[in-house]
Parts: sequence; C-alpha cells; structure tokens
Amino acid sequence: MKILVTGKNGQLGRSIQNLISNFNCHEFILVGREELDLSSSEGISKYFGTHSYFDVIVNCAAYTAVDRAEDETDLADKINHQAVKKLAEFANSKNAKFIHISTDYVFDGKNESLYLESDNPNPINVYGKTKLLGEKTVLETMPNNALIIRTSWVYSEFGNNFVKTMLKLGYEKNEINVVSDQIGSPTYAIDLARAILHIISNDNFSKKSFPTEIFHFSNMGETSWSDFAKEIFKVSNLNCKVTPIDSEQYPTPAIRPKNTTLSKEKITNHFRLQIPSWQQSLKECLNGII
Repeated sequence: MKILVTGKNGQLGRSIQNLISNFNCHEFILVGREELDLSSSEGISKYFGTHSYFDVIVNCAAYTAVDRAEDETDLADKINHQAVKKLAEFANSKNAKFIHISTDYVFDGKNESLYLESDNPNPINVYGKTKLLGEKTVLETMPNNALIIRTSWVYSEFGNNFVKTMLKLGYEKNEINVVSDQIGSPTYAIDLARAILHIISNDNFSKKSFPTEIFHFSNMGETSWSDFAKEIFKVSNLNCKVTPIDSEQYPTPAIRPKNTTLSKEKITNHFRLQIPSWQQSLKECLNGII
C-alpha cells in the first residue's frame, strides 16, 4: 500500500517515521508544511494535482497551540477543519482509506466517568471547536472508509511537550506549581504510532470497506497534571517538589476541560490492541530522553 502521512515534523509524525522500517510491505510518503501546507487551500490542491494516488492518508497534522488558537481562530480553522475537508474529499474521490487524528478537547470535561465515542461533544475552547468541525467534515464527506481517532495529552522524545517541559523545570527548580484538577490519560506518541500502523495492517481496515467510525486512544489509566509531573520526577530521580494548584490559580487564555479520560474499550476490542499503562510508557519515553 502507498500511505501518505501528514505532519512529519510533529510528535506523532516523527514517531511513525521511527517505526516504519518494520513495515517494508508498505510505501510511506511523509510530508510536512514544506511539501503540503495545510493552511493553504491552493497549496493542498496543487499537491494532490501532482500526487494523485494513495491507498491510505493518515492526517497527523494539526494546529495544536491551544492558547494561541483563541486569537488565531482563522488559522486554527484552516488547518483543523478546512484542510481536513480537502483531505477527506481527495481520499473519497480516490477510494482511499483515511485516518484522522482528533482530540479529547472536543468534550467539555463535565463527565464523571470515562468518555465513550458515543458521548456528545461540547468543546469549550477554540482548539476543541475547530477539531470537532474537522471530525464532522470527515463524517459528512466520507460515510465509509475513514477512522477518527481521538487522543489526549500527547508527549514524546520529540518537540515540545509536558514531559520535556517538566524535565527542564525539574533540573532548574526545587519546587513548581502544577494544576491538579484537570484529569486525563497521557498518550506516548510512539504507542499511538504503533496503534495506527497496526490498524493499517489489520484486515478490518486494509481489505474491507467499512462505515466511518470514531475511536478513542490513549495509554491506560488516568492521572492529573500534578501527579503526572510527580511521576516524571520520580522516574527521573529529580528532587523537585510538586505543589498541586487549582486551574483558577493558573489562568490561561483557553479554558481547559476538567476530565477528559477516554474509554479505550472499543478500539482494543475492534483491532485487538494491547495498550500499555501511562506509567509504563512514561518510563519507556524517559529512557529515550535522559
């Protein structure tokens, strides 16, 4: 199969790139903003005018600057919504499969239990709203042969993320304040990349036509940002005290949902996935950083 992966310079794109040597039966084309600028409708049309065939498109690219999105609404919408529509239209016209990565931030965080794929989204910030519009355009454009995978709290050895920020602060400071009333599931980008590559090779995906569906993926278990930070310092042997604080004590331009823990039962059953705990995957990631 010929597989296009967007967002090659992001955490997930770079994680996929690290793993594809194990999938020699497929041809992977990885592109970043230089090759395919998703903020430009003309650029998207031009790219697919000269690259006219793929079996699968995996859209890892996104506008993920949650706070900046409150001011850069148009740019966030271009990348998270309008570009997704273009990708889905191309995939649909070529009878290609489409995997689109979305976010837990499509929910308002008011659930007291795990979020199911069937729960009603209600985003409370611009980032979540544009990502939900992206989901809706995939569902409308491609009633068949697309997967929407919502994920959460992504981190990796690559780029900027919470784990690397905490490591930096842990070396510089003796004590830090971290929000404790936002609950979710960290996702190691390598684990998500493994899942995507597993899905592409799965008979339920590769050899059949199927109705478009939404799935949730993150590592198993849940935590708060402050407990996540404590575990980072514990595994890294850093003597930095974490003081839990409420979200109101750390105001940000974008409101964050309080609980976005995702149920993984559907994706594990459908694709027979084994998903590690967030603690286990954190250790794997830190072994690659430290």
